[in-house]
Amino acid sequence: MEGINKITERIAAETREEIAALQAETAEKCREIKEAYNAKAQEEYWRLIREGTKECEAQAQRLAGTAAMEAKKSILVMKQEAIARVFDKAVESLCNMPESRYIDFLARQAASAASTGLEELVFNQRDKAGCAKAVTKSANEILKNKGLLPKLTISEKTGNFRGGLMVKQGDIEVNCTVEKLVELSKSELAPQVAGVLFED
Repeated sequence: MEGINKITERIAAETREEIAALQAETAEKCREIKEAYNAKAQEEYWRLIREGTKECEAQAQRLAGTAAMEAKKSILVMKQEAIARVFDKAVESLCNMPESRYIDFLARQAASAASTGLEELVFNQRDKAGCAKAVTKSANEILKNKGLLPKLTISEKTGNFRGGLMVKQGDIEVNCTVEKLVELSKSELAPQVAGVLFED
């Protein structure tokens, strides 16, 4: 019986040693696997960080580009509005010239636009009541000096414009309104106005 106990004890001891060796080997393998996965995880982590950083930088550049573009658009709109205000002010100034200068101005426009001297002059309500007769008389004098018939007349109708006049014969109208004259000079004068307003 004692022999069997010794054999059993020896087998148990050997089994314990094998289990301990297997546990040590398994622990070592687990440690190696864990280290390998930790290294891979770190590598993946830094790869994602680098990609995220690049994406953030690209996004920041896109946003900066968009912001710069929007700023340029806003500045352009403000410049265009400022130029439009200058031309609007020009219309206002022309319409509110001293009366004698305004009459001369309108008379020259009417005489220049007349081709026969028999046209009608269409004024706005204010000018028809105020200076239409003087303008027509002065324009007829200019036509007479040019050798044309001095028979311009004041139209019964009035126009819906801020200043100036329309020269009309039948269905043909020549637009000499202040708004139209200023509008026609915009393409030529706008760059000069911009140069004065926005000197760098």
